[in-house]
Amino acid sequence: MSKAQSVGIIMDGNRRYAQKNGITTLEGHKAGYAKLKELLSWAEEAGVRYVTVYAFSTENWKRDPGEVAYLMDLFRFALQNEIQTFIDRKTRVQVIGDRSRLSTDLQKMIENAEKKTAHFSEMTLAIAFSYGGRAEIVDACSRVAEKYKNGEIEKIDETVLSEHMWTAQIPDPDLIIRTSGEVRLSNFLPWQSVYGELAFTKTLWPDLTKEEFIDILNDFEKRSRRKGK
Repeated sequence: MSKAQSVGIIMDGNRRYAQKNGITTLEGHKAGYAKLKELLSWAEEAGVRYVTVYAFSTENWKRDPGEVAYLMDLFRFALQNEIQTFIDRKTRVQVIGDRSRLSTDLQKMIENAEKKTAHFSEMTLAIAFSYGGRAEIVDACSRVAEKYKNGEIEKIDETVLSEHMWTAQIPDPDLIIRTSGEVRLSNFLPWQSVYGELAFTKTLWPDLTKEEFIDILNDFEKRSRRKGK
């Protein structure tokens, strides 16, 4: 079983994969979706219990409207068609992010997927969708400040803030993997990643192989995590 029990993944490179292979951007995103399904199987085999994927950021809303609409439809398709797979694999589904910008029907589909898988604990898939790390921190601070003002909280500390993050039920990542060669976190889990190990690969997300994923996990095993000590 991997020591990396909680893994975050920045799934980057779908559009470059499309350019490289002479296919449309939308087909590139579809290939990325297929790769995620593969990776979840690899993670399960390796004993990873929590996988948090960066699927759609708050910045992605600025993309071409047609591309955004396709990504919304792809998410709908995934929620509708993979729910039985999640149930069969006893995988809990959680969606973290600002849902207020999503359509009503998509919000209901998210709630349905979360409700149907809420009792599972063997593995958790957290999907960061319409997610921005800074927005998450602002939201947590606002809610904590309101509770403090109302006398519901006596003291504000890191633990209290963590309990009000969208990821409150998910352990901080032991390891964050980013594909495509970019060497930054791009607003992904800034609060939670302070002690997480980082792994960057030039491989485009749809090109990631099981062998490379396992190699990254094995490299993590060799690292010494002092957490400031």
